[in-house]
Amino acid sequence: MTYLEWFEAHANKHKAIMDTLTELSDSEVIDYFSYENMKEKHVDFCPLYAEDKKCHEMKDLNCYLCGCMHFRFSDKGIRKEGDKTYYSLCSIEAKEGKAFVSDGSVHQDCSGCLIPHKKHVIEKYFSRDWREVMKQTIVSLPSSR
Repeated sequence: MTYLEWFEAHANKHKAIMDTLTELSDSEVIDYFSYENMKEKHVDFCPLYAEDKKCHEMKDLNCYLCGCMHFRFSDKGIRKEGDKTYYSLCSIEAKEGKAFVSDGSVHQDCSGCLIPHKKHVIEKYFSRDWREVMKQTIVSLPSSR
């Protein structure tokens, strides 16, 4: 699955849930996306729910911003350095992030970063439209001439 395919599929799942939560306040929506509630009510939202696993080990994991607003990706590559193509990166260069390097490619590894799963961060960036929060994640490259 490409980054863009994941993004579109996740955006659709997020919207379907949000369409059922119109009567809740913003704070109640954020609380609704707690890991414990989501794995019980929306097992298909995340493949880890079915395994009773968290993507990040933290006490109050919130899944509202699954897919971080600081993550940047392009399935065609963001930039090339030497023989490596960077397909994803962290726009704030979070110290908890790492690079996953393989033959010819570099991908952002966010497994050590908890930023988008903290309630105060979600409150800061919150929008009922997940795509709006995530609009900068997809890197549009200038077309070649």
